[in-house]
Amino acid sequence: MTPTRDAVTRALSAIEVPGGGTLVSADMVRALVVEKDAVRFVIEVPSAEIAKVSEPLRAAAERAVAAVPGVARVQAVLTAPTAEKAPPSLKIGGHPKPQDGPMRIPGVKRVIAVASGKGGVGKSTVSANLAVALMRQGWKVGLLDGDIHGPSQPRMMGASARPASPDGKSIIPLRAHGVTLMSIGLMLAEDKAVVWRGPMLMGALQQMMGQVQWDYHDGALDALIVDLPPGTGDVQLTLCTKAVVDGAVVVSTPQDVALLDARKALDMFATLKTPVLGLVENMSMFHCPECGHRAHIFGHGGVEGEARRLGLPFLGALPLDLETREAGDAGRPVALGEGPMTEAFAALARAVAEAVG
Repeated sequence: MTPTRDAVTRALSAIEVPGGGTLVSADMVRALVVEKDAVRFVIEVPSAEIAKVSEPLRAAAERAVAAVPGVARVQAVLTAPTAEKAPPSLKIGGHPKPQDGPMRIPGVKRVIAVASGKGGVGKSTVSANLAVALMRQGWKVGLLDGDIHGPSQPRMMGASARPASPDGKSIIPLRAHGVTLMSIGLMLAEDKAVVWRGPMLMGALQQMMGQVQWDYHDGALDALIVDLPPGTGDVQLTLCTKAVVDGAVVVSTPQDVALLDARKALDMFATLKTPVLGLVENMSMFHCPECGHRAHIFGHGGVEGEARRLGLPFLGALPLDLETREAGDAGRPVALGEGPMTEAFAALARAVAEAVG
């Protein structure tokens, strides 16, 4: 039996750390590699002083992973941040740098944009859960929060640490729930407004695409999910003209006003010659947990009908769900658990993976 990353991660989730939480929830596991029957990983503790007394923690983690069925060899290494990993002093934002046409983002095999024409349709929730669901299916996944004016991925992914910069130029992204993560929200206080004009937005996105070491934790990413802001503005234009985007997923609720804006997003991607992988209908219906009644609050089937009309794949319908909202607020996407919503996002991930190739 070959061990899986999921099984190893569950074993490490049982190892408690001083101060509360576990190795996984405290985001202390780095560079986890599972190759046949061998497992390697790094445990990063907060300081060199703590590392000196953390040998029992390292040994306990090795024992827990060794007990996973199929694991024959385990190597765990302790490390701690050094002076070179201090918070970055680099400036984020500014005029974008000129370049000749779209380029591949270093350390990334595929870029998948998640977009919507209208705000409030659940695009960021879909982005976070799609990233987690792809990770659980064996992909190496990154999540770039492109919504620079309203970054929400740090909260949804339960990440708050400031990214490090070894040289004041490159940026080391965070790791949350097995997903490599970067957001402008990690560089600022949560209640700090980003009051920038277009060139600053474009420069910030270009920095996060090109200066982040996306392959730092787990090698080259199979996919980078980019959570775009609503609309058809500077960030979307920068992404599709500066980077090679392998496909876009457009999220909409079923009602006409949301579909009207979704059509504008689709027209934008057509103008920028970015392939559309398909459409997702979010908040398709509400299933009352008390009485079992199903209500189509925002209508039903409008997105599927639009996909059929345009000859585009329909990637799935997701219900309006209380557990999904609570999980996002708690920083632990619902796709990490078990149940109907987890299965719904797993099905969406399979559809996206098949569409992008």
